[in-house]
Amino acid sequence: MTCPCGTGLSFEECCGPYLEGKSKPPTAEALMRSRYTAYAKCDIDYIASTYDPDAKDEMDRKTTEAWSKQSEWLGLEVLKTEKGTAEDDTGVVEFLARYKIKNTTINHRERATFRKANGRWVFVDGQEVSGPPVVNEGPRIGRNDACPCGSGKKYKKCCGKNAA
Repeated sequence: MTCPCGTGLSFEECCGPYLEGKSKPPTAEALMRSRYTAYAKCDIDYIASTYDPDAKDEMDRKTTEAWSKQSEWLGLEVLKTEKGTAEDDTGVVEFLARYKIKNTTINHRERATFRKANGRWVFVDGQEVSGPPVVNEGPRIGRNDACPCGSGKKYKKCCGKNAA
């Protein structure tokens, strides 16, 4: 079985040893990937164990478990990392987690901060990030140009009628 975290490796080669407690994630990114896998597998004990000890009370276990079970986990994409190597004490991982809940697909983009506590990586907190702005790269339509919908009317008299 391929690991849900998106590395392409099997679960046994990737996040399995972390979730089973056989080893610790060596980097902030590895912890991020293992936490995503834990959500996908509804391993709430692992999620709780990887919280910063100073912020552990902020996790609502019951809500987290319900959300994890009700979601269909579609994929994780790590967008950027800052520090978070085995030699660092802190790190940031920006990621896009995709999941579906109640027939609605959610693209959750977040900057998660991590730190080492007692020699192991823990999740501190996360800040949701808006995606990049949508830029229309096509040619600009003038008010007097033919409407792109194919009606044969001028844009200003057709689809552009209610445009600002």
